[in-house]
Amino acid sequence: MRKKFLSLITAGTMIAVCLSGCNLTNSIVQETQQEIEEAKENAEQEGEALQEDLDKAVDDLLNAFPTVDEDGAIVEEETDQMKADEVAELIDAIYVQARTDETDAQCKAAKEAWDALTDEQKELVEGEDADPDYFGRDTGDASLDDPRNQDEIGENEILVVSFGTSFNDSRANDIKGIEDALAEAYPDWSVRRAFTAQIIINHVQARDEEFIDNVDQALERAVNNGVKNLIIQPTHLMHGAEYDELIDTLANYEDKFESVKVSEPLLGQVGKDASEVNADKKLVAESIVKAAVADAGYDSIEAAEKDGVAIVLMGHGTSHAAKVTYSQMQTMMNELGYKNVFVGTVEGEPEETACENVIDAVAEAGYKTVVLRPFMVVAGDHANNDMAGEDEDSWLSMFNASGNFDKVDTQISGMGRIEAIQKIYVDHTAEVLK
Repeated sequence: MRKKFLSLITAGTMIAVCLSGCNLTNSIVQETQQEIEEAKENAEQEGEALQEDLDKAVDDLLNAFPTVDEDGAIVEEETDQMKADEVAELIDAIYVQARTDETDAQCKAAKEAWDALTDEQKELVEGEDADPDYFGRDTGDASLDDPRNQDEIGENEILVVSFGTSFNDSRANDIKGIEDALAEAYPDWSVRRAFTAQIIINHVQARDEEFIDNVDQALERAVNNGVKNLIIQPTHLMHGAEYDELIDTLANYEDKFESVKVSEPLLGQVGKDASEVNADKKLVAESIVKAAVADAGYDSIEAAEKDGVAIVLMGHGTSHAAKVTYSQMQTMMNELGYKNVFVGTVEGEPEETACENVIDAVAEAGYKTVVLRPFMVVAGDHANNDMAGEDEDSWLSMFNASGNFDKVDTQISGMGRIEAIQKIYVDHTAEVLK
Protein backbone atom coordinates (compact mmCIF):
# COMPACT_ATOMS: atom_id res chain seq x y z
CA MET A 1 0.00 0.00 0.00
CA ARG A 2 2.83 2.41 0.84
CA LYS A 3 4.50 1.61 -2.55
CA LYS A 4 1.27 2.24 -4.41
CA PHE A 5 0.79 5.52 -2.60
CA LEU A 6 4.33 6.63 -3.52
CA SER A 7 3.87 5.60 -7.12
CA LEU A 8 0.70 7.68 -7.34
CA ILE A 9 2.51 10.66 -5.89
CA THR A 10 5.25 10.25 -8.52
CA ALA A 11 2.68 9.92 -11.28
CA GLY A 12 0.95 13.06 -10.09
CA THR A 13 4.21 14.97 -10.17
CA MET A 14 4.95 13.81 -13.70
CA ILE A 15 1.47 14.81 -14.81
CA ALA A 16 1.87 18.23 -13.31
CA VAL A 17 5.11 18.65 -15.25
CA CYS A 18 3.58 17.44 -18.48
CA LEU A 19 0.51 19.63 -18.25
CA SER A 20 2.31 22.59 -19.67
CA GLY A 21 3.74 20.80 -22.70
CA CYS A 22 1.59 17.73 -23.23
CA ASN A 23 -1.82 19.35 -23.17
CA LEU A 24 -3.41 16.43 -21.12
CA THR A 25 -7.13 16.51 -20.63
CA ASN A 26 -8.75 17.51 -17.33
CA SER A 27 -10.37 14.06 -16.93
CA ILE A 28 -6.99 12.37 -16.66
CA VAL A 29 -5.93 14.84 -14.02
CA GLN A 30 -9.12 14.34 -12.04
CA GLU A 31 -8.81 10.54 -12.14
CA THR A 32 -5.26 10.67 -10.90
CA GLN A 33 -6.15 13.07 -8.09
CA GLN A 34 -9.03 10.79 -6.97
CA GLU A 35 -6.71 7.76 -6.88
CA ILE A 36 -4.28 9.76 -4.76
CA GLU A 37 -7.04 10.69 -2.26
CA GLU A 38 -8.23 7.07 -2.01
CA ALA A 39 -4.71 5.87 -1.42
CA LYS A 40 -4.23 8.46 1.32
CA GLU A 41 -7.48 7.38 3.02
CA ASN A 42 -6.54 3.69 2.84
CA ALA A 43 -3.13 4.48 4.26
CA GLU A 44 -4.73 6.31 7.20
CA GLN A 45 -7.07 3.37 7.90
CA GLU A 46 -4.17 0.94 7.75
CA GLY A 47 -2.30 3.16 10.13
CA GLU A 48 -5.19 3.12 12.62
CA ALA A 49 -5.45 -0.67 12.44
CA LEU A 50 -1.70 -0.99 12.94
CA GLN A 51 -1.92 1.33 15.93
CA GLU A 52 -4.74 -0.77 17.45
CA ASP A 53 -2.70 -3.94 17.00
CA LEU A 54 0.28 -2.24 18.60
CA ASP A 55 -1.79 -1.03 21.59
CA LYS A 56 -3.23 -4.51 22.14
CA ALA A 57 0.22 -6.09 21.98
CA VAL A 58 1.49 -3.62 24.57
CA ASP A 59 -1.51 -4.30 26.88
CA ASP A 60 -1.01 -8.06 26.58
CA LEU A 61 2.65 -7.65 27.40
CA LEU A 62 1.91 -5.52 30.45
CA ASN A 63 -0.79 -7.93 31.65
CA ALA A 64 1.69 -10.74 31.49
CA PHE A 65 3.54 -9.16 34.39
CA PRO A 66 2.06 -9.18 37.95
CA THR A 67 0.80 -5.97 39.54
CA VAL A 68 3.09 -4.68 42.29
CA ASP A 69 2.45 -2.17 45.06
CA GLU A 70 4.69 0.79 45.96
CA ASP A 71 6.92 -1.52 47.98
CA GLY A 72 7.41 -3.84 45.05
CA ALA A 73 5.25 -6.63 46.47
CA ILE A 74 3.12 -8.58 44.02
CA VAL A 75 -0.61 -7.74 44.27
CA GLU A 76 -2.78 -10.71 43.32
CA GLU A 77 -5.89 -9.63 41.42
CA GLU A 78 -9.16 -11.32 42.43
CA THR A 79 -10.71 -13.60 39.85
CA ASP A 80 -14.42 -14.44 39.66
CA GLN A 81 -13.76 -17.78 41.34
CA MET A 82 -11.79 -16.16 44.14
CA LYS A 83 -14.66 -13.76 44.88
CA ALA A 84 -17.14 -16.65 44.82
CA ASP A 85 -14.91 -18.67 47.16
CA GLU A 86 -14.82 -15.80 49.65
CA VAL A 87 -18.63 -15.82 49.80
CA ALA A 88 -18.64 -19.61 50.16
CA GLU A 89 -16.35 -19.31 53.19
CA LEU A 90 -18.68 -16.72 54.75
CA ILE A 91 -21.69 -19.00 54.21
CA ASP A 92 -19.88 -22.01 55.65
CA ALA A 93 -19.02 -19.91 58.71
CA ILE A 94 -22.72 -19.46 59.55
CA TYR A 95 -23.74 -22.98 58.54
CA VAL A 96 -23.14 -24.09 62.12
CA GLN A 97 -25.28 -25.23 65.04
CA ALA A 98 -23.66 -22.98 67.67
CA ARG A 99 -24.58 -19.31 68.08
CA THR A 100 -21.78 -16.94 69.13
CA ASP A 101 -21.33 -13.21 69.74
CA GLU A 102 -20.15 -12.91 66.12
CA THR A 103 -23.13 -14.65 64.52
CA ASP A 104 -25.16 -11.52 63.74
CA ALA A 105 -22.20 -9.79 62.10
CA GLN A 106 -21.30 -12.94 60.17
CA CYS A 107 -24.83 -13.27 58.79
CA LYS A 108 -24.77 -9.64 57.65
CA ALA A 109 -21.33 -9.97 56.06
CA ALA A 110 -22.28 -13.11 54.14
CA LYS A 111 -25.35 -11.49 52.57
CA GLU A 112 -23.53 -8.25 51.69
CA ALA A 113 -20.73 -10.22 50.02
CA TRP A 114 -23.28 -12.26 48.07
CA ASP A 115 -25.10 -9.14 46.89
CA ALA A 116 -21.80 -7.70 45.62
CA LEU A 117 -21.27 -10.64 43.24
CA THR A 118 -22.31 -10.62 39.60
CA ASP A 119 -24.82 -13.24 38.44
CA GLU A 120 -21.98 -15.20 36.85
CA GLN A 121 -19.94 -15.13 40.05
CA LYS A 122 -22.91 -16.30 42.13
CA GLU A 123 -23.11 -19.47 40.05
CA LEU A 124 -19.52 -20.26 41.09
CA VAL A 125 -20.24 -20.25 44.84
CA GLU A 126 -19.43 -23.72 46.18
CA GLY A 127 -18.19 -24.64 49.64
CA GLU A 128 -18.49 -27.38 52.21
CA ASP A 129 -22.16 -26.45 52.68
CA ALA A 130 -22.45 -23.33 50.54
CA ASP A 131 -23.99 -23.27 47.07
CA PRO A 132 -25.81 -20.74 44.85
CA ASP A 133 -29.18 -21.80 46.30
CA TYR A 134 -28.27 -20.65 49.81
CA PHE A 135 -29.13 -17.07 48.94
CA GLY A 136 -30.34 -17.49 45.37
CA ARG A 137 -33.21 -19.96 45.65
CA ASP A 138 -36.72 -18.49 45.72
CA THR A 139 -38.60 -20.19 48.56
CA GLY A 140 -41.48 -17.74 48.85
CA ASP A 141 -42.27 -14.48 50.60
CA ALA A 142 -40.68 -14.26 54.05
CA SER A 143 -42.93 -11.33 54.99
CA LEU A 144 -45.88 -13.76 55.21
CA ASP A 145 -44.26 -15.38 58.23
CA ASP A 146 -44.22 -14.15 61.83
CA PRO A 147 -41.04 -14.87 63.85
CA ARG A 148 -43.05 -14.41 67.07
CA ASN A 149 -40.07 -12.96 68.89
CA GLN A 150 -41.97 -10.06 70.44
CA ASP A 151 -41.63 -9.00 74.06
CA GLU A 152 -44.60 -7.96 76.27
CA ILE A 153 -45.46 -11.62 76.69
CA GLY A 154 -47.34 -11.46 79.96
CA GLU A 155 -47.47 -14.13 82.66
CA ASN A 156 -48.67 -17.03 80.48
CA GLU A 157 -46.73 -18.26 77.46
CA ILE A 158 -47.02 -21.16 75.02
CA LEU A 159 -43.59 -21.60 73.43
CA VAL A 160 -43.90 -23.54 70.17
CA VAL A 161 -40.59 -25.28 69.49
CA SER A 162 -39.82 -26.52 65.97
CA PHE A 163 -36.76 -27.82 64.19
CA GLY A 164 -37.36 -25.06 61.64
CA THR A 165 -37.06 -24.54 57.90
CA SER A 166 -35.49 -21.97 55.58
CA PHE A 167 -38.26 -22.48 53.01
CA ASN A 168 -40.39 -19.38 53.49
CA ASP A 169 -43.64 -20.79 52.12
CA SER A 170 -43.37 -23.91 54.26
CA ARG A 171 -42.50 -21.90 57.36
CA ALA A 172 -45.56 -19.68 56.89
CA ASN A 173 -47.95 -22.52 56.02
CA ASP A 174 -46.75 -25.33 58.25
CA ILE A 175 -45.09 -23.89 61.35
CA LYS A 176 -47.02 -20.63 61.49
CA GLY A 177 -50.19 -22.61 60.75
CA ILE A 178 -49.74 -24.59 63.97
CA GLU A 179 -48.82 -21.48 65.95
CA ASP A 180 -51.85 -19.59 64.66
CA ALA A 181 -54.14 -22.48 65.62
CA LEU A 182 -52.75 -22.46 69.17
CA ALA A 183 -53.07 -18.68 69.43
CA GLU A 184 -56.69 -18.88 68.35
CA ALA A 185 -57.48 -21.72 70.73
CA TYR A 186 -55.83 -20.07 73.74
CA PRO A 187 -56.29 -16.29 73.50
CA ASP A 188 -55.27 -15.77 77.15
CA TRP A 189 -51.82 -17.17 76.43
CA SER A 190 -49.06 -15.51 74.39
CA VAL A 191 -47.72 -17.79 71.67
CA ARG A 192 -44.02 -17.45 70.89
CA ARG A 193 -41.60 -19.38 68.67
CA ALA A 194 -38.24 -21.11 68.98
CA PHE A 195 -36.25 -23.20 66.49
CA THR A 196 -33.79 -25.89 67.54
CA ALA A 197 -31.71 -25.67 64.33
CA GLN A 198 -29.30 -22.72 64.56
CA ILE A 199 -28.20 -23.50 61.01
CA ILE A 200 -31.70 -22.64 59.81
CA ILE A 201 -32.02 -19.60 62.08
CA ASN A 202 -28.79 -18.20 60.60
CA HIS A 203 -29.93 -18.93 57.05
CA VAL A 204 -33.24 -17.10 57.45
CA GLN A 205 -31.59 -14.21 59.28
CA ALA A 206 -28.84 -13.73 56.68
CA ARG A 207 -31.11 -14.04 53.65
CA ASP A 208 -34.36 -12.44 54.82
CA GLU A 209 -33.41 -10.42 57.91
CA GLU A 210 -35.98 -12.39 59.91
CA PHE A 211 -34.76 -12.96 63.46
CA ILE A 212 -35.97 -16.22 65.02
CA ASP A 213 -35.07 -17.20 68.58
CA ASN A 214 -33.28 -20.42 69.37
CA VAL A 215 -34.49 -22.25 72.47
CA ASP A 216 -32.08 -20.50 74.85
CA GLN A 217 -32.97 -17.08 73.44
CA ALA A 218 -36.68 -17.79 73.71
CA LEU A 219 -36.38 -18.98 77.30
CA GLU A 220 -34.25 -15.96 78.25
CA ARG A 221 -36.88 -13.73 76.64
CA ALA A 222 -39.57 -15.44 78.72
CA VAL A 223 -37.56 -14.92 81.92
CA ASN A 224 -36.86 -11.26 81.12
CA ASN A 225 -40.55 -10.68 80.41
CA GLY A 226 -41.65 -12.09 83.76
CA VAL A 227 -43.43 -15.18 82.44
CA LYS A 228 -44.75 -17.28 85.32
CA ASN A 229 -46.50 -20.16 83.56
CA LEU A 230 -44.73 -21.72 80.60
CA ILE A 231 -46.03 -24.43 78.28
CA ILE A 232 -43.66 -25.95 75.74
CA GLN A 233 -45.45 -27.34 72.68
CA PRO A 234 -42.98 -29.13 70.41
CA THR A 235 -43.99 -29.59 66.79
CA HIS A 236 -41.60 -32.52 66.51
CA LEU A 237 -42.98 -35.73 65.10
CA MET A 238 -41.90 -37.99 67.96
CA HIS A 239 -39.91 -38.41 71.15
CA GLY A 240 -36.63 -38.46 69.21
CA ALA A 241 -33.23 -36.80 69.46
CA GLU A 242 -34.57 -33.26 68.94
CA TYR A 243 -37.14 -33.75 71.68
CA ASP A 244 -34.47 -35.09 74.07
CA GLU A 245 -32.22 -32.07 73.41
CA LEU A 246 -35.14 -29.75 74.10
CA ILE A 247 -35.76 -31.38 77.48
CA ASP A 248 -32.06 -31.11 78.36
CA THR A 249 -32.03 -27.38 77.55
CA LEU A 250 -35.24 -26.77 79.45
CA ALA A 251 -33.74 -28.30 82.60
CA ASN A 252 -31.53 -25.22 82.93
CA TYR A 253 -34.56 -22.91 83.23
CA GLU A 254 -37.20 -24.83 85.15
CA ASP A 255 -36.52 -23.00 88.44
CA LYS A 256 -37.04 -19.63 86.74
CA PHE A 257 -40.80 -20.14 86.30
CA GLU A 258 -43.63 -20.98 88.66
CA SER A 259 -44.74 -23.81 86.37
CA VAL A 260 -43.26 -25.46 83.30
CA LYS A 261 -45.12 -28.12 81.32
CA VAL A 262 -44.14 -29.92 78.13
CA SER A 263 -46.80 -31.20 75.73
CA GLU A 264 -46.58 -34.34 73.65
CA PRO A 265 -45.09 -34.26 70.14
CA LEU A 266 -47.41 -35.06 67.23
CA LEU A 267 -47.39 -38.88 67.43
CA GLY A 268 -47.52 -39.12 71.22
CA GLN A 269 -45.69 -41.82 73.15
CA VAL A 270 -43.37 -44.11 71.19
CA GLY A 271 -44.41 -47.55 72.41
CA LYS A 272 -42.33 -50.67 72.77
CA ASP A 273 -42.48 -52.26 69.30
CA ALA A 274 -43.88 -52.00 65.78
CA SER A 275 -47.25 -53.39 66.78
CA GLU A 276 -47.99 -50.73 69.38
CA VAL A 277 -50.04 -47.81 68.05
CA ASN A 278 -52.15 -45.12 69.70
CA ALA A 279 -54.96 -42.65 69.06
CA ASP A 280 -52.55 -39.91 67.90
CA LYS A 281 -51.02 -42.15 65.25
CA LYS A 282 -54.48 -43.13 64.05
CA LEU A 283 -55.56 -39.49 63.70
CA VAL A 284 -52.34 -38.57 61.89
CA ALA A 285 -52.65 -41.53 59.51
CA GLU A 286 -56.24 -40.66 58.65
CA SER A 287 -55.46 -36.95 58.23
CA ILE A 288 -52.43 -37.22 55.97
CA VAL A 289 -53.95 -39.94 53.77
CA LYS A 290 -57.14 -37.92 53.36
CA ALA A 291 -55.09 -34.87 52.29
CA ALA A 292 -52.89 -36.91 49.93
CA VAL A 293 -55.88 -38.58 48.26
CA ALA A 294 -57.67 -35.25 47.80
CA ASP A 295 -54.56 -33.60 46.32
CA ALA A 296 -54.24 -36.54 43.92
CA GLY A 297 -57.79 -35.93 42.71
CA TYR A 298 -59.59 -38.86 44.35
CA ASP A 299 -62.58 -39.03 46.67
CA SER A 300 -61.20 -41.89 48.74
CA ILE A 301 -58.14 -44.05 49.28
CA GLU A 302 -60.15 -46.97 47.90
CA ALA A 303 -60.73 -45.10 44.63
CA ALA A 304 -57.01 -44.40 44.33
CA GLU A 305 -56.18 -48.03 45.07
CA LYS A 306 -58.65 -49.24 42.46
CA ASP A 307 -56.94 -46.96 39.95
CA GLY A 308 -53.54 -48.53 40.70
CA VAL A 309 -52.21 -45.55 42.68
CA ALA A 310 -49.84 -45.98 45.64
CA ILE A 311 -49.27 -43.23 48.21
CA VAL A 312 -45.67 -43.22 49.47
CA LEU A 313 -45.03 -41.13 52.59
CA MET A 314 -41.37 -40.13 53.05
CA GLY A 315 -40.29 -39.45 56.63
CA HIS A 316 -36.86 -38.37 57.88
CA GLY A 317 -35.76 -41.51 59.70
CA THR A 318 -33.53 -41.70 62.76
CA SER A 319 -31.03 -43.91 64.55
CA HIS A 320 -32.76 -42.98 67.82
CA ALA A 321 -34.76 -45.66 69.59
CA ALA A 322 -37.89 -43.79 68.48
CA LYS A 323 -37.33 -45.03 64.91
CA VAL A 324 -39.85 -47.78 65.68
CA THR A 325 -42.44 -45.01 65.27
CA TYR A 326 -42.17 -45.31 61.47
CA SER A 327 -42.84 -49.05 61.66
CA GLN A 328 -45.80 -48.33 63.92
CA MET A 329 -47.18 -45.90 61.34
CA GLN A 330 -46.99 -48.60 58.68
CA THR A 331 -48.81 -50.91 61.09
CA MET A 332 -51.43 -48.22 61.54
CA MET A 333 -51.90 -47.84 57.78
CA ASN A 334 -52.38 -51.58 57.47
CA GLU A 335 -54.90 -51.70 60.32
CA LEU A 336 -56.88 -48.90 58.69
CA GLY A 337 -57.05 -50.89 55.46
CA TYR A 338 -54.78 -48.50 53.54
CA LYS A 339 -53.04 -51.29 51.63
CA ASN A 340 -51.74 -48.86 48.98
CA VAL A 341 -50.02 -46.56 51.52
CA PHE A 342 -46.30 -47.10 52.21
CA VAL A 343 -44.07 -45.39 54.80
CA GLY A 344 -40.39 -44.74 54.03
CA THR A 345 -37.56 -42.58 55.35
CA VAL A 346 -34.67 -40.56 53.93
CA GLU A 347 -32.21 -42.06 56.39
CA GLY A 348 -33.42 -45.61 55.79
CA GLU A 349 -33.85 -46.28 59.49
CA PRO A 350 -35.67 -48.59 60.17
CA GLU A 351 -34.13 -50.63 57.34
CA GLU A 352 -37.43 -51.55 55.70
CA THR A 353 -38.14 -47.83 55.19
CA ALA A 354 -35.13 -47.26 52.89
CA CYS A 355 -36.08 -45.99 49.44
CA GLU A 356 -34.90 -49.14 47.62
CA ASN A 357 -36.99 -51.35 49.90
CA VAL A 358 -40.06 -49.16 49.51
CA ILE A 359 -39.67 -49.23 45.72
CA ASP A 360 -39.57 -53.04 45.81
CA ALA A 361 -42.63 -53.20 48.09
CA VAL A 362 -44.69 -50.90 45.87
CA ALA A 363 -43.65 -52.73 42.70
CA GLU A 364 -44.38 -56.16 44.18
CA ALA A 365 -47.85 -54.93 45.16
CA GLY A 366 -48.45 -54.14 41.48
CA TYR A 367 -49.05 -50.38 41.62
CA LYS A 368 -48.08 -48.47 38.48
CA THR A 369 -48.72 -44.89 39.60
CA VAL A 370 -46.92 -43.46 42.64
CA VAL A 371 -47.62 -40.29 44.61
CA LEU A 372 -44.72 -39.18 46.81
CA ARG A 373 -45.55 -36.99 49.80
CA PRO A 374 -43.49 -35.97 52.85
CA PHE A 375 -44.39 -37.60 56.15
CA MET A 376 -43.07 -34.48 57.85
CA VAL A 377 -44.61 -31.58 59.73
CA VAL A 378 -42.77 -29.15 57.44
CA ALA A 379 -42.24 -29.48 53.68
CA GLY A 380 -38.74 -28.03 53.68
CA ASP A 381 -35.37 -29.10 52.35
CA HIS A 382 -36.02 -32.84 52.53
CA ALA A 383 -39.33 -32.58 50.71
CA ASN A 384 -38.02 -30.27 48.00
CA ASN A 385 -34.64 -31.89 47.46
CA ASP A 386 -34.46 -35.45 48.88
CA MET A 387 -37.98 -36.29 47.73
CA ALA A 388 -38.78 -34.14 44.70
CA GLY A 389 -35.32 -32.95 43.62
CA GLU A 390 -33.66 -33.44 40.24
CA ASP A 391 -30.53 -35.20 41.54
CA GLU A 392 -30.22 -38.89 40.73
CA ASP A 393 -30.45 -39.86 44.40
CA SER A 394 -33.77 -38.12 45.05
CA TRP A 395 -36.78 -40.37 45.61
CA LEU A 396 -38.46 -39.02 42.49
CA SER A 397 -35.41 -39.89 40.39
CA MET A 398 -34.94 -43.32 42.02
CA PHE A 399 -38.59 -44.32 41.57
CA ASN A 400 -38.43 -43.26 37.92
CA ALA A 401 -35.07 -44.95 37.35
CA SER A 402 -36.41 -48.26 38.69
CA GLY A 403 -38.51 -48.63 35.55
CA ASN A 404 -41.32 -50.21 37.59
CA PHE A 405 -43.83 -47.39 37.31
CA ASP A 406 -45.71 -45.61 34.56
CA LYS A 407 -46.01 -42.33 36.47
CA VAL A 408 -44.50 -40.78 39.59
CA ASP A 409 -45.95 -37.57 41.04
CA THR A 410 -44.94 -35.49 44.05
CA GLN A 411 -46.91 -33.47 46.60
CA ILE A 412 -44.76 -30.92 48.41
CA SER A 413 -46.99 -30.27 51.38
CA GLY A 414 -46.20 -30.46 55.10
CA MET A 415 -48.56 -31.87 57.71
CA GLY A 416 -48.48 -28.62 59.67
CA ARG A 417 -50.91 -26.97 57.24
CA ILE A 418 -53.57 -29.66 57.68
CA GLU A 419 -56.29 -28.44 60.06
CA ALA A 420 -56.82 -31.89 61.58
CA ILE A 421 -53.10 -32.07 62.40
CA GLN A 422 -53.17 -28.58 63.91
CA LYS A 423 -56.03 -29.72 66.14
CA ILE A 424 -53.91 -32.56 67.49
CA TYR A 425 -51.37 -30.02 68.74
CA VAL A 426 -54.17 -27.91 70.21
CA ASP A 427 -55.49 -30.97 72.04
CA HIS A 428 -52.02 -31.87 73.33
CA THR A 429 -51.72 -28.39 74.80
CA ALA A 430 -55.14 -28.76 76.36
CA GLU A 431 -53.97 -31.92 78.14
CA VAL A 432 -51.19 -30.10 79.99
CA LEU A 433 -53.44 -27.13 80.70
CA LYS A 434 -55.62 -29.49 82.75
